[in-house]
Amino acid sequence: MAAVNGAIPRERGGWWHAYVCPAHGVELDHGDPLSGVFPAGGARCARGCRVDTPEVRGAWTVLSHQTWARHIRVLALRGEDTEALRLLLAYAEVYRELAGESHEGAQAWMLRGRLFHQALTDAIWAVTVGHTVWTLAEHGTPGTDALLPLLDELERAALDARHVLVDRGDLASNYTTWLTAAGIATGRAAALVRGTPWDGAEQWLEGPHGLYAQLRACVSADGWEWEGSTYYHGFVLRAALLALRGVAPADVPADVAALLTGMVDVLAALATDGGVLPALNDGPYLRVPLALEWLELCALADGFAPAPRLAAVAARARLEAGDADDGLDRLLGRGSWFAGPALPARPVPAPVTVFETAGYAVVRAAGAHAVLAFGPHGGSHGHRDKLALSLYGQEACWQPDPGEVPYGHKEFRDHYASTAAHPAFAVDGAEQAECAGRLLARDATSVTAEVTGAYPGVRAVRRVEAAPTHLVDVLTLDVTDGGPRRLTGQLRPGVALDVQTQAEGPLRTTWYGGDEVLHGWHVASPPVRPVTRPGPGPADDPQVTRTWVDLTARASRLVLVSVYQAAAQGPAVTGVRLAGGEVVVELADGTRTGHGTGA
Repeated sequence: MAAVNGAIPRERGGWWHAYVCPAHGVELDHGDPLSGVFPAGGARCARGCRVDTPEVRGAWTVLSHQTWARHIRVLALRGEDTEALRLLLAYAEVYRELAGESHEGAQAWMLRGRLFHQALTDAIWAVTVGHTVWTLAEHGTPGTDALLPLLDELERAALDARHVLVDRGDLASNYTTWLTAAGIATGRAAALVRGTPWDGAEQWLEGPHGLYAQLRACVSADGWEWEGSTYYHGFVLRAALLALRGVAPADVPADVAALLTGMVDVLAALATDGGVLPALNDGPYLRVPLALEWLELCALADGFAPAPRLAAVAARARLEAGDADDGLDRLLGRGSWFAGPALPARPVPAPVTVFETAGYAVVRAAGAHAVLAFGPHGGSHGHRDKLALSLYGQEACWQPDPGEVPYGHKEFRDHYASTAAHPAFAVDGAEQAECAGRLLARDATSVTAEVTGAYPGVRAVRRVEAAPTHLVDVLTLDVTDGGPRRLTGQLRPGVALDVQTQAEGPLRTTWYGGDEVLHGWHVASPPVRPVTRPGPGPADDPQVTRTWVDLTARASRLVLVSVYQAAAQGPAVTGVRLAGGEVVVELADGTRTGHGTGA
């Protein structure tokens, strides 16, 4: 491994979400986190800004500490024990000097950490440190006993913070998962160093507030982590699998193993054939550290309950990680993390997969991959996007869920959580209320969902059907109380979009996703007014504008039909029309297909 010319930061970290350009809403460039020195002249923004504030410096220090911890973990996994131990001993000194008390710089809403503003950040760092010492202890590295005070203090801090969460009824919090994983990693590492049996199983694993109980609280029967966020789902699953190091998958209680395999199934079903994971609810749209997290998670999942579809997720993540890929996931390796063989491989998901509790449906049709959102709001990480329909190809993100910016940028965070930012529906130009929809129907090729709480006096129904050569989407909005309202269906592309009105026939759209092109046909009853306008693209860079389309009619009832066909599919669609209660799609070979509206 190449030598690193830098030093561990000797100051406390802040909140990483503050590492964002105030002008442009993009995450700032990390520079060299292993230098230990904040970038001279300020952190760079991709748009040319330089930002230097106490908040940004504190956020960079978080990134630096976390990068150093990962670097030391990789050193240990590669057998470079002497250097790993030297750096850990330096960290033990830093922690002793800086982290004796709760961080006074934390915001009032935060669960205070010691080395960082948030106890969650402390826990993530402690998990990495704990597993590094664990690896050194397995290698028989001399001198690890000098790390026992650090390990004991990290475990104590995790326990104290978890007590706060449990006392306020937050057992299901993703914070609790990571604090538990920190307690397990540091406690088990300390036991290995001492050469004594681990006595923390009741406290951290099997007891009423342990990992198993926490997973039972935070994972629903359909396999989703309760917040319905792709990122936080993976975040919790990764913490859980890290915490189960040295445990045989077959020894995990059957109900907990079912929850964990269900969580793996969620990612396998959600991912496109090219490995794209839609960024549902809060979470980054595209980020190098996120790619590294997906790589680690895919490796851990492969050792616990392998899902063949996650191979594409790992391959895409490796491309996105680029030069930052340090090979950590390959060093884990199947069979070396858990104490026994993996559970049987997971089945391939069906073409239509419905997660009724979380409120998502995945529909695959002839080169198109659609995700319909209709479930509960998702707490503080939820978005006001009921009946949003995201569209993907194998790798193309034609109409993606846009993700979220770092939370420190209030204006753009509010934007990306809004109805306007999503391919959903709106009434009178207003925001949807925080609400939950429900599943009306499902079969082998279609799904229908309903929302009645987004706007008073309005019922919305969306039906998505996979046909052999195309995808049919029908959005029906009914005003159930009062007169006509301004009813809108929204198109929110993540790629270049052409929009063409015709003298007769459907509105036409063309979506350019690199080598993958999507064609759209749109008809409505009554006719809609299509208005295009520039709007922010996905959250990795809010300054990249895309062509937003609002399809609006002032009416008491609107039926909006969209038919999508990937360019490589055929026979080609030549016409789309509404005939009574049926959608008729005409194909180039002279055939016609009929589809219901679901309303």
